[in-house]
Amino acid sequence: MSGARSSTFIVTKEHRRFTEFAEAVRKHRYIGLCYGPAGVGKTLSARRYAHWNLAGPVIETWKRHDPRSQAQVNAALARSRTIFHTPTVLGTLRDLRDTLDAHITRVELCIDDHLHRDVKGCRIVEYQHLVELLIFDEAERLSTTALEFLRDLFDRTRVGVILIGMPGMEKRLSRYPQLYSRIGFAHHYRPLQGDELAFVLTRHWRQLGLTLDEADFTDTQAIASIARITGGNFRLLHRLFVQIERILKINGLSVITDDVVEAARSTLVIGVT
Repeated sequence: MSGARSSTFIVTKEHRRFTEFAEAVRKHRYIGLCYGPAGVGKTLSARRYAHWNLAGPVIETWKRHDPRSQAQVNAALARSRTIFHTPTVLGTLRDLRDTLDAHITRVELCIDDHLHRDVKGCRIVEYQHLVELLIFDEAERLSTTALEFLRDLFDRTRVGVILIGMPGMEKRLSRYPQLYSRIGFAHHYRPLQGDELAFVLTRHWRQLGLTLDEADFTDTQAIASIARITGGNFRLLHRLFVQIERILKINGLSVITDDVVEAARSTLVIGVT
């Protein structure tokens, strides 16, 4: 995603597990559930899998780019065959249906353009179901009628569906046996831990032009404080390091100490995730 909140994507073990999960749902055409605490990276992984940072602006606005950029979008969608969608708060069933219809049509046009990019002139286009996976973020926003609509869409088209939400989403869906019986896979997206957390922290240190040395007591103290404050939450890590960078610049420091981490923490509003 663009803007000040974006950062370099880091391929973690959890992202790889999400990719394997999405591939299974797409291949076997099941409904899959992905749940985990806020900020652990569920949305980032889903958008990455769908290439939605690249394709989303085109599909959502339907403004054609220059031929080279459009070809990149077409190729990305042909690889993923996936649509990523976040339902609006208090959105109606009609809103959902109209948006999905538009996105499916546009994505299939892009995929078809890619598959026939070497064909010259006019041709007869035979309709095919080229979209293989629908990913819905913030699935808690979906009403009962919206969930029933998705079940009907799943039954009629056999497209794979992934619902992403917070822990407890699976308990809510269990109250709808017709939908719940079609769920084939579930993926619990967990926070960063152990060596993987250390790897991500090393990347953050490097982005600040510093070197993380786990044999250095000062660095070890800072790592322990960061792990305690963030609990391995991907979003909190990014927010914390934005403040750490600010504090280092203001004070002309070149070392991340425990005091720097605590000062950065004091500027954040850290709620229950």
